[in-house]
Amino acid sequence: MAGEFLTAGKLFKLGFQVSITLGNAKGIDLFVYNREIDHTFQVQVKTLRRKNCFPLKRESLKRDHVYVFVLLNDKDKQEEFFLVPGRDILENPDRFFGSSYRKQPPSNVPAVNYGPLKEYKNKWSVFDKKFPA
Repeated sequence: MAGEFLTAGKLFKLGFQVSITLGNAKGIDLFVYNREIDHTFQVQVKTLRRKNCFPLKRESLKRDHVYVFVLLNDKDKQEEFFLVPGRDILENPDRFFGSSYRKQPPSNVPAVNYGPLKEYKNKWSVFDKKFPA
């Protein structure tokens, strides 16, 4: 839950309205409303303490969701946020999942790799416009 609260706090600071679902909305951790474009985003937050792969099944991804990957890091180091539209992951699963799905049989614990997330670091602008249909 630390990742959800940190993400919500950052979004509040950036001027968005945020609701934390606390598990009451299956598959959605936060609702983020941008009043300038009159749009609500559905957000899923994935959190790790240290740099590693983020467990996530491709089958659970939604094109219109925003995925926020949070690295908490050690107490003396700032947390890191990587914000990725679901459509970006779904359009290039090999890039994000690496060998998770290429092996036969696929991994029992598929995961999004850290490397491809780097270009999405602090990409809070993902909440500035509606996603194309």
